[in-house]
Amino acid sequence: MPQISFEVVAECPHTSARAGLLHTPHGTIETPVFMPVGTQATVKGLTQRDLAEDLGVKILLANTYHLYVRPGHELIRQMGGLHRFMSWPNAILTDSGGFQVFSLKGLRKITDQGVVFQSHLNGDLHTFTPESTVDAQLAYGSDILMALDECPEYPVSHEYARESMQRTLRWARQANQHYRGRVAESPTRHALFPIVQGSLFPDLRRECATALLDLDSDGYAIGGLSVGEPRPLSLEMVEATESILPRSRPRYAMGVGMPDELPEYVARGVDMMDCVLPSRNARNGYLFTSQGRVIIKHSRYRDDPRPIDEKCECYTCRNYSRAYLRHLFLSGEILYASLATRHNLQRYLDIMGEIRHAIISFTFPEYLRCVRSAAVDAG
Repeated sequence: MPQISFEVVAECPHTSARAGLLHTPHGTIETPVFMPVGTQATVKGLTQRDLAEDLGVKILLANTYHLYVRPGHELIRQMGGLHRFMSWPNAILTDSGGFQVFSLKGLRKITDQGVVFQSHLNGDLHTFTPESTVDAQLAYGSDILMALDECPEYPVSHEYARESMQRTLRWARQANQHYRGRVAESPTRHALFPIVQGSLFPDLRRECATALLDLDSDGYAIGGLSVGEPRPLSLEMVEATESILPRSRPRYAMGVGMPDELPEYVARGVDMMDCVLPSRNARNGYLFTSQGRVIIKHSRYRDDPRPIDEKCECYTCRNYSRAYLRHLFLSGEILYASLATRHNLQRYLDIMGEIRHAIISFTFPEYLRCVRSAAVDAG
């Protein structure tokens, strides 16, 4: 019996886009879905009530590495798991920590057994293995766990990319075996997704995806994107695996993307996405709207009475002007980050709602053409 289940409710006959329902122990999620990033068990600037009740978020992402080094997976287990610890009623996906560990240049050593790394907080030595990252995520009580992978930087040679990809495959098999033994004894349900790697080489991506099919996992992720490569290459890597990964299982593109890129990934068969852009850019004064971007510090907004986006119904746009948000931003007020983050996340969620509606109503190709045309006009 699968730990989670996925059903496709509509498919676009002209692309690989589909709308589905992802059933998890903490609720059913309409797909395609964008998952806000709560790295430290919080989306910066927002309460869980803001997310669950006002924005209608059904699934969040939290980071295995950051929660491992502080406050620690055993403490979170003792506190009743991550859902109770952070008072979150809906589903949680935790990444493997691989991306964060491999970004610690000079602070980690990769071996076939795993990764030895120094904490960025105090320099303490830790080891991640395929088995230990599963154990940590089970301590969190994550609905969806990610298998430990190596995320190579860009660019790398084909030789190193193959070595890295094969290491990720070995780790995925070890993680899967360990996970199946652990969940067989568990009264709670979880799912483990392995991650397709292979850098920016289509042949390695296809080889990795094909080999991962043997695990018969509840879902599959495509990692190693958004590491500095040109955006067309990211989409090409998704295309390389789309026909290989089973259509009966959800596909998760990790760490993507800009608003106009979201429908491009969906068109290539992606069901789940996450990215720090809406929250991080909000805090830095970069707001997404249906008419393009707004850089709130610009002087032309000093006395602008309009909302950020006149087509948006979020709390921020219903109540506050561009002039007020600019004032908060320039004053360094904490309220700015909260209002801006709420707006940017609403924009992303609105886009995903538009995409899902277009798929179900069989108008997705037209929707995609409009998005592409707007992106060209924006230059």
